[in-house]
Amino acid sequence: MRAAICGAGHWGTRLIESVQGSSAKIRFVAAVTRDPAARKPLADRFGLTLTARYADMLADPAIDAVVLATPHSRHAEEIAAAAQAGKHVFVEKPFTLTRESAERAIEACRTAGITLHVGFNRRYAPAYADMKRRIAAGEIGTLRHLEGNFSGPPSYQTAPGNWRSNQIESPGGSMTARGCHVLDAMVHLAGLATEVFAVSERQQHDIDVDDTTSCLLRFAGGATGTLATLHAATRFYRIHAFGSKGALELRGDTELDVFDLEGNVRRASFEAIDKERAELEAFADAVAGGVKFMIAPEEIVNVVAGTEAVAASARSGNMVAIPGRSSHAC
Repeated sequence: MRAAICGAGHWGTRLIESVQGSSAKIRFVAAVTRDPAARKPLADRFGLTLTARYADMLADPAIDAVVLATPHSRHAEEIAAAAQAGKHVFVEKPFTLTRESAERAIEACRTAGITLHVGFNRRYAPAYADMKRRIAAGEIGTLRHLEGNFSGPPSYQTAPGNWRSNQIESPGGSMTARGCHVLDAMVHLAGLATEVFAVSERQQHDIDVDDTTSCLLRFAGGATGTLATLHAATRFYRIHAFGSKGALELRGDTELDVFDLEGNVRRASFEAIDKERAELEAFADAVAGGVKFMIAPEEIVNVVAGTEAVAASARSGNMVAIPGRSSHAC
């Protein structure tokens, strides 16, 4: 599959690196960037055609799919335009910034009959995949509660003028950068999120993004959850699932601790994989196999709506219901 990367910055480069020259399923042939001259070394390195115009790339019949690593607020419009042009779409998280725009983007993909995937790369981590398998198999009984934390130091690393350094592109603190990964995992494991109460504040004042955000959640399947995401802290990733017969805890991608009711623990260890390569190759496989939505549309929308509700709850100081599908949703 021939793909174009849209947004050739740090993460766009990482996505190219994960597959270029090593995958038989997908390769990048073009890049859309605001400053093609500045990205010439990247183009020379990976054999890419450069353009500053998204429309030019969409009109190119030699391109099968677009991979969006662009500012969050542009995703909905770019997804719809790609779908209308008949291009398959892989979009980095967050999918969009509002439930309404998420529903419109999904409807555009459904109408066009193209394949859509969202860059929740941590779904491909071996420890997470095994956690999902064990919960689905009933190994820890009924899922009752989830705890998650995904944090890092970007407040110390992001320049004030960077597009990520404001609450328009990054509402709810680091929910758009990290917390949405945890929310996606919780929705994947426990069903759609229905309510959230959140506290979010800024203690590191260099950029206009909250750096400490914590949430209480309820899920349609009956489980509860707690989620924390920090924007000015050590790198950390953890998901802990509590069931009626035991518990599972992962920290990182390759180790899963399995607990019985007495607290005895067994550790399952896995070989590391390239998560970005795995998700891009899965996208290519889905296109080849005619699979239209690799993540259930209702889960995609629910994570967007949940992230939106976190910011709303933090502003109001109240519990916020996470709305289901609107009357016009597909």
